[in-house]
Amino acid sequence: MAELGPILDDLAAEGDDLDRLVADLPADRWATLTPADGWTIAHQIAHLLWTDAVATLSANDPVAFAEVVKEAWTKPTTFVDEGAEELAGLPADVLLARWRSGRAQILEALCAVAPGRKLDWFGPPMAAGSMATARIMETWAHGQDVADTLGVTRTPTARIKHVAHIGIRARNFAYGVHQQPPPSEEFRVELEAPDGSVWTWGPDDATQRVAGPALDFALLVTQRRHLDDLAVKAVGPDAQHWLTIAQSFAGAPGTGRTPGQFAGALNS
Repeated sequence: MAELGPILDDLAAEGDDLDRLVADLPADRWATLTPADGWTIAHQIAHLLWTDAVATLSANDPVAFAEVVKEAWTKPTTFVDEGAEELAGLPADVLLARWRSGRAQILEALCAVAPGRKLDWFGPPMAAGSMATARIMETWAHGQDVADTLGVTRTPTARIKHVAHIGIRARNFAYGVHQQPPPSEEFRVELEAPDGSVWTWGPDDATQRVAGPALDFALLVTQRRHLDDLAVKAVGPDAQHWLTIAQSFAGAPGTGRTPGQFAGALNS
């Protein structure tokens, strides 16, 4: 099991990277639409603020968090978006300040979680390290939307391994949300890290295989780029199909991005 401290350091660093993109934005730029349908830059940050807050609540007050889950079940398709919509209406400086405060709070809350304790969530309970990894994935993915909106090319870091790992672990979940039975065998995944090394998952002798740049795979499983625009390749029909439905996030399948939507732009 990975140590919690380094994962929390990565979560803090991912938040700081996104913070640098929005810290000096004029207030009117927060209303700029992003590639996510109907979401502005303010919505992107508001969503992260809301999700960090409920994750902190799960760690600090499980009873209160259970009430949030109960409310979510009354409107499962709109509950999370409503949270982002409400917070996106805050003045930009207030939203930024609250997001910064929330990032500090979740780091403190996860650091204090007792070893072995599982945190309740909208899906299966998870350890503090898994919760932190999920927050890294979401921060990176929504940060990509902001970067795309601002025309910024981000330098990939080793933190995208967290994003890739969740995407791989969520393989069977992706099949489930598409009401398809998952393959019984494990896949082999080999991804080229930003430093040129290779990260691997799954058995060496698997017949179903996926390979490519880790950045491209992270963009694929977060549905920030279309498969046609990425250098991720699969061997075997099951692996090939998985790449068309892969997602690293909870909830229903997203609409993703269209082929060529970012033509002429470097992967960020």
